[in-house]
Amino acid sequence: MKNLHISIRPARPCDMEVLLELVRELALYEKSPENVTNTPERMRHDGFGPEPVFKAWLAWADEEAVAMAVVYYRYSTWRGKGLFLEDLYVKPAWRRKGIASRFMEIIKEEARRSNCQFVAWQVLDWNTPALEFYQKYDVQFDPAWVNVIWPAPFRGR
Repeated sequence: MKNLHISIRPARPCDMEVLLELVRELALYEKSPENVTNTPERMRHDGFGPEPVFKAWLAWADEEAVAMAVVYYRYSTWRGKGLFLEDLYVKPAWRRKGIASRFMEIIKEEARRSNCQFVAWQVLDWNTPALEFYQKYDVQFDPAWVNVIWPAPFRGR
């Protein structure tokens, strides 16, 4: 890790295998690796097809992808257009080097450029390092809402 030059760029269709591997690492850290069912092909379609639904950035140290951020737009009837930060992950060996802060600046600029009224995301209540990191950004933690997921078998019912 002698070379600490980190470049961050938007993900490309050819990066989806690498992006999915980082997603898997994040899921393992969050103790849910079995929940990753996505594929690089689906990610290429969903991120770069006729109706893209997410944007992603990768941080690179030479030829190694060391971090990612994934966002998508959402809409609040109360506040208007928003940006949702789905994933922000930095490999353990590359943490505390300013990469996550650089991603936060990119996300803030994306929200500004897209005229978003807010940026939202979730963080696990036991993920103390993430909670402490996000507190630096003058954010509001909202314990009042419960996450609800309706999984894919709803189709055709």
